[in-house]
Amino acid sequence: MTIDAFGTLVGLDDPAPALRAALAALGVERELDAVRRAFEAEVAYYVPRSHEGRDEATLALLRRDCAAVFLEAAGAAELDPDEFPFVDSLRFRLLPGALAASNSLLLAGVRVAVVSNWDVGLRGILAGLGLELPVFTSAAAGAPKPAPDVFGLALAHLDVAPERAVHVGDADADREGAAAAGMRFEPAPLADAARRILA
Repeated sequence: MTIDAFGTLVGLDDPAPALRAALAALGVERELDAVRRAFEAEVAYYVPRSHEGRDEATLALLRRDCAAVFLEAAGAAELDPDEFPFVDSLRFRLLPGALAASNSLLLAGVRVAVVSNWDVGLRGILAGLGLELPVFTSAAAGAPKPAPDVFGLALAHLDVAPERAVHVGDADADREGAAAAGMRFEPAPLADAARRILA
């Protein structure tokens, strides 16, 4: 079984207050709504490029570019993106029931891996949240979902044929990617999907 990360395993606390405070600490005052719009601009930039963060060097470049996009959108392009604590302002959290569902699957003997459109930093984020699972990202595969490449990496690791595997996710890319890889799809939330699968 493979599980998507964002929207299925983890969510993101509102980063606007922390980003606003980081800007203020550098002498730039912005309203929360303006900070949220700048963050949305960064997300729009990051999502189609998440697979470019393949290793430590390319991840650093991607993060720098994302910080630069945020600062530009916030009207603070004069600040150095290398010095701005953009990533430090992001606080991920496990979604309700995700840890218990993951544990119930593992206890039932289901082989589980995470498959996500994310950079190589995902493994560290999940480990920091207490979730120790094999992680396969679009960065490792070199292509984002719905391309089947990242599913292929996970299936090879789990040593299971695609027709005997299921993917749980929350987006069209999850459904389409699972189909492209020859896998069954179950929609999030994970706790509900785990109950259906174990039944």
